[in-house]
Amino acid sequence: MRARSTLFTLCLCLALPVIGCTSKPSSNSTTSAVDTGNSTTTSGNTGTTAQDSSQATKVPIVVPAGTTVTVRLSSALGSRLSQPGQTFHGSVAKDVLIGDAVAIPQGAPVRGTITDAKPLGKFAGGAVLQVRLDSINLNSTNLPVHVALRTFSVKGKGKRTGVMAGGGAVFGGIIGAIAGRGKGAAVGAAAGGAAGAGGSAITGNNDIVLAAESALSFQLSQPISVSP
Repeated sequence: MRARSTLFTLCLCLALPVIGCTSKPSSNSTTSAVDTGNSTTTSGNTGTTAQDSSQATKVPIVVPAGTTVTVRLSSALGSRLSQPGQTFHGSVAKDVLIGDAVAIPQGAPVRGTITDAKPLGKFAGGAVLQVRLDSINLNSTNLPVHVALRTFSVKGKGKRTGVMAGGGAVFGGIIGAIAGRGKGAAVGAAAGGAAGAGGSAITGNNDIVLAAESALSFQLSQPISVSP
């Protein structure tokens, strides 16, 4: 009887280590699964942080009022060719830089409006052409702009002086001559922010014509914000 009791006790002692060994892998497996989950969460957080940081660095570029935007016309405009309210198109002729950053790239499509057009004889014997830049297409979005109007006017009826005015300021530089009907005139350079540049009026028979591919400058009257 004592031998049986001793044998039972011995078997029980041998069985306990076996049970303990078989339960340990379950604990390790659980710990490993938790660690894997933590690793995945950490990796996800790192990706989110990097994305947020990238978005935070994209600060809009502000193009201040007074900046000159030069555009190249897609088609000819004229005091006799055009009608008030007519839309014209073109593209930015050169990069607009703010510091070292290109705020408005060369080639960006633009759209504008003919605000006034009067051929010779309809306006006190002279011709008038007035144009406005309305929008610039950036990143496939039309960005509205506010600019000073560009006004070109030429007086006929024997007067020898013509005026090309833009943005309310007129300069005295001579950029071209008008030939027609035996009456001479000269066209003064003018403004909208650029003296003598961006708006040469080619005229014939005392009517104003801005040829296709002509460069025409506009001055922003309000700042615009551009996404990089």
